[in-house]
Amino acid sequence: MQWSHVDAASWKPESAVKELRRVNPLVQIPTIVLPDGIVLTESAAILIHLAMAHPSAALLPETSASRAQAIRGLIFIVANCYSAVSVVDFPSRWTVASAEPAHKDVRKAARQRLFHHWDVFADIFAPDPYLAGAKPGALDYLAVVVSMWCEARNHIATSRPLFPETLRRIERHDSVEPIFRQHWGRTAA
Repeated sequence: MQWSHVDAASWKPESAVKELRRVNPLVQIPTIVLPDGIVLTESAAILIHLAMAHPSAALLPETSASRAQAIRGLIFIVANCYSAVSVVDFPSRWTVASAEPAHKDVRKAARQRLFHHWDVFADIFAPDPYLAGAKPGALDYLAVVVSMWCEARNHIATSRPLFPETLRRIERHDSVEPIFRQHWGRTAA
């Protein structure tokens, strides 16, 4: 399968933002344009599509019940955790108040909600040894990335002290560690 990578991000004006905006007016990443021109956005949708298009990659578990639980986890992260991150990052989008104190209050409340969502996630998705079974898959990949945002890892370390080891186990896996090193210049602690 041939593919090409385009470096585009709204916070990097020197990147291919105009090209991204043409296919995704919300300028969200990741965005995938399929060979037939269909545009895919939303991390969970992309991961589910890739799992269905390439079952041998084992991004989702084989059994119906485990697969349903993994999909539930993907949607949980984007609907709850990822959305709270958006409020933390852009509080002015969520209040009509223009003063910084109001933005600070919105940011604080969203961060508290984000932390609550990660607590619930950690309680629901027990590792075995990974979040979706015997090896890391789509749910694990999304969880390790999104949990790095907005100090969520610091909170989880205190509120659910066993869960960070699951995240580190995922990061240390042979399929994940090189990506962390490439994109974040580090390996799991």
